[in-house]
Amino acid sequence: MKVKVEKNNIIVSEVSCLDLDLTLDCGQAFRWERQEDGSYKGVAGGHFLHIAKDGDSLIFYDTDKAVFYSFWVNYFDLNKDYDEICNRLKQDSLLASTIDEYYGIRILNQDSWEALCSFVISQQNNIKRIKLIISRLCKAYGDEVADGWYSFPSAEKLSTLGVEDFEALGTGYRAKYLERLSKSVANGEIDLDYIKSLPLAEAKKELLKIYGVGEKVANCALLFGMQFYSCFPLDVWMKRVMAYYPDGLPRCFDGIEGIAQQYLFHWARQNL
Repeated sequence: MKVKVEKNNIIVSEVSCLDLDLTLDCGQAFRWERQEDGSYKGVAGGHFLHIAKDGDSLIFYDTDKAVFYSFWVNYFDLNKDYDEICNRLKQDSLLASTIDEYYGIRILNQDSWEALCSFVISQQNNIKRIKLIISRLCKAYGDEVADGWYSFPSAEKLSTLGVEDFEALGTGYRAKYLERLSKSVANGEIDLDYIKSLPLAEAKKELLKIYGVGEKVANCALLFGMQFYSCFPLDVWMKRVMAYYPDGLPRCFDGIEGIAQQYLFHWARQNL
């Protein structure tokens, strides 16, 4: 990765395997909006970003260099060698062609609290509606970090709300889950940092104790919000994919099953 600053923009070159559409609009994060020119605008970690791809380079518009290094490098996992990961996964015949076709999927390092709330909201919902609900939530209770762009509200802020407040945002039956989750995280009954520090099986067991958190939400929170790359979420699409692996997942997936899952999920949505 090479970094240079030009007119308040940060230009990053020599970053492999990062397609903005496949990474920011694939259902792992819900705060990114595609612009007409193919760039994206969004908020993460309380920071607004306008990002674009120009050939093999990424352009971070009007971005503070200190914030770039302290936050965005980790968020986009720019120091991880995805070429090495992809070459390893391509030992599997199905992924070999899939990675060639959909090259550029990365897993974002998202905040645990935001990811868990987002996937609670995602239950029985489509991406467009999930984004709309989360946008309302942030506008109503987050802090404005740029013109019309708001941070994700803290558990402490949301813990002051009642079920009816969440219902007013369009969360439906999920309102009661969000109300209890916010209060439990705010008062320390649920410690997401502690859960994140546990081995995968134990972390998942703790998440499944949370009211309104089932298998799918737990797996997504673990993979996308707690960086458990060995977590392999199974939904209806991935259960169909597993028919191609009657003997279980290949050894080349070990430790990076979640990254493999992202490619297989995208392939399944296009082909099954």
